[in-house]
Amino acid sequence: MEKTVLFEQEGPVAIITLNRPERHNSICQDLLVNLYNALDEVAASEGIKVAVLTGNGRSFCSGIDLSVIGRDNLLDPRGDGRDMPDVFAACRKPVIGAVNGNAITGGFELAMHCDFLIASENARFIDSHAKVGIHPGWGMTQLLQRSVGQRLAKQLSFTCRPLSASDALRCGLVNEVVAPSDLLPRAKEIARDICEVNYEILMQMKDLIEKQNQVSFEQAFAMERQGFQAFIRKAGVF
Repeated sequence: MEKTVLFEQEGPVAIITLNRPERHNSICQDLLVNLYNALDEVAASEGIKVAVLTGNGRSFCSGIDLSVIGRDNLLDPRGDGRDMPDVFAACRKPVIGAVNGNAITGGFELAMHCDFLIASENARFIDSHAKVGIHPGWGMTQLLQRSVGQRLAKQLSFTCRPLSASDALRCGLVNEVVAPSDLLPRAKEIARDICEVNYEILMQMKDLIEKQNQVSFEQAFAMERQGFQAFIRKAGVF
């Protein structure tokens, strides 16, 4: 049986590939187990600085495989009490989403857990929770509005209409749109750029940027200032 998730390492860059192309990389328990294991490996490995997450075939991820509902344990696939948001939150290292095709419902949520997204020209983003009658649970109602604003998030979730790659770029959901053949090379290029900076400072900046998701602007800004003051004192400038 072929692995549902492939894991490769190119120097300090990990490549995680969803690998159910015959099912459009739809989500089943085995895929979640292997995805979570891959993210945990990225988090734990001293030799990995950044990960690229993509899909094999024409889709990034088409969401939950409806044929496994009621059969597979999708809430706690490994039996450790950790769900998708928990696993991504525990992986503090940057994760770049390379969206190679459709990212639908749970697959759309999966993409939004990445730090940022690079999309191919044939990528599409669809929130079909309301259409298929599945309650969102991996962040759709919060992550989408954070990415594109509340009004557009409402339109996308209420109508279940697709958002093209070009429109996703226009509204800020993705950072770049490239030709399909350029997607993985471009994502790897960005990953290598990340590996070349001061990684300790990068990780501190990542934490500070994300603080605004948890606390007020004023509190997050104060934390940045406090960190800078500690840095200056440690450097012995004052």
